[in-house]
Amino acid sequence: MPVLPPATLGMLGGGQLGRMFTSAAREMGYQVLVLDPDPDSPAGSLASEHLCAAYTDAAALQRLADECAVITTEFENIPAEALAQLSRQRPVHPSAEALAVAQNRIREKSFIRSLGLPTSPFIALEPGKGDAALDDFRYPAILKTATLGYDGKGQAVCANADEARAALAQLGVACVLERRIDLALEISVVLGRGQDGRAHCFPVAENRHAGGILDVSILPAAISDDLAKQARDAAMRIAEGLDYVGVLAVEFFVSTDGELLVNEIAPRPHNSGHFTQDACQCSQFELQVRTICGLPPGNLELQSPVAMLNLLGDLWPPGGEPDWASVLEIEQASLHLYGKKTARSGRKMGHVNCLAENREAAERCIERLRALLPKQR
Repeated sequence: MPVLPPATLGMLGGGQLGRMFTSAAREMGYQVLVLDPDPDSPAGSLASEHLCAAYTDAAALQRLADECAVITTEFENIPAEALAQLSRQRPVHPSAEALAVAQNRIREKSFIRSLGLPTSPFIALEPGKGDAALDDFRYPAILKTATLGYDGKGQAVCANADEARAALAQLGVACVLERRIDLALEISVVLGRGQDGRAHCFPVAENRHAGGILDVSILPAAISDDLAKQARDAAMRIAEGLDYVGVLAVEFFVSTDGELLVNEIAPRPHNSGHFTQDACQCSQFELQVRTICGLPPGNLELQSPVAMLNLLGDLWPPGGEPDWASVLEIEQASLHLYGKKTARSGRKMGHVNCLAENREAAERCIERLRALLPKQR
């Protein structure tokens, strides 16, 4: 039986993804109970109730289990013991097993390869153990921590084996070394997979990064229909392999020779899926509600060409706010702020979706925004 309003949904994590899930769920008539240790949690401020406690707090977890019909997450690094306690009493989507794959790059890449899907060549490494494989690896390469790295953190570009050894010693944890790909572009697929095993994809997004952080997503992506189908098929194969329920994002590299490589997976809504809030009838956050509650997916088709611009804390002047009045004068632009009280360099503070008659016009809108939001620091 589907979970229907006004049931209470549980959310582990209170950042911006949890906030936008909470907003979508409440608009649909659900109550939302958010567990997050941050008293200034962006999701907590919109929730029916914010449980301000650690993710391992036994009493808070029991309240989630007692009051929520189904429980979901907004990021992958929820402690395993918390998920185990909850899943014994209530449905938890995505599952602890799916999150465990995404929590570790070595497990993640090995799992993707086990499905017959290509990734960039890689080796797993641990500091202080035999690293003879470094000498035979093809460079340049990128060394990445196996866990907890995101938005370019915990990474080092290595031109040769000596640099890789030094970086491994400096990071001091298990890592993967990946061959650096000659990139034509990067793309992503956000999908929702229901309890019935059926997966439904949003259109493929074309992504551009700056400093390891997503800068702009553009749709429609400048790729062939065949490549788009390959990406959707690969994403659905990953979701099926994980027996996934919820919203899943899969990021891909497209090499200069046209090869499609899986980069990584995110077991949650994704930054590159924010365009769906304005350019699709059903957003990725409404889709998350629908999939975990056993409801049909809604209309995921692209209603308009769109470009999404990430707003990082670098744009905030000291002690003030960016020029929102000028931003809001742009008719094609829709502003989404995350309710974070402190702006820091590299911190995701919001995004803007620019809808237009074609992708070129949407990109021009992004450039107008950039002129209004110069970096202040």
